[in-house]
Amino acid sequence: MKILVADDSRVMRQIVIRTLRQAGYDDHEIVEAEDGADALAKVSSEEPDLVLSDWNMPNMSGLECLQALRSAGSRVPFGFVTSEGSPDMREKAANAGALFLIAKPFTADTFTEHLDGVIA
Repeated sequence: MKILVADDSRVMRQIVIRTLRQAGYDDHEIVEAEDGADALAKVSSEEPDLVLSDWNMPNMSGLECLQALRSAGSRVPFGFVTSEGSPDMREKAANAGALFLIAKPFTADTFTEHLDGVIA
């Protein structure tokens, strides 16, 4: 199984990856993307089983990335890990095809709760 982690902050990507490992997903291959445009390209080249993306990023936001993936016919499971979790953002995420939105701060249990059943 392969997980693509997209965030413009290298530190935040490392925090997400560490939390994934703590949640028991330590046997999954992790691929990193620096922004939505990089994530969009890597979905094609890396064929991940799940995309975990920040919302606000330069070049292409996480929402724009998800919309581009869905427009291209990609059905890759997609979730947000972001600093905001307003009802409006959650609605936009769901309407675009996201499976979940995890708002910071998060724990390993938060990841387990949202990822169990999405990835093995």
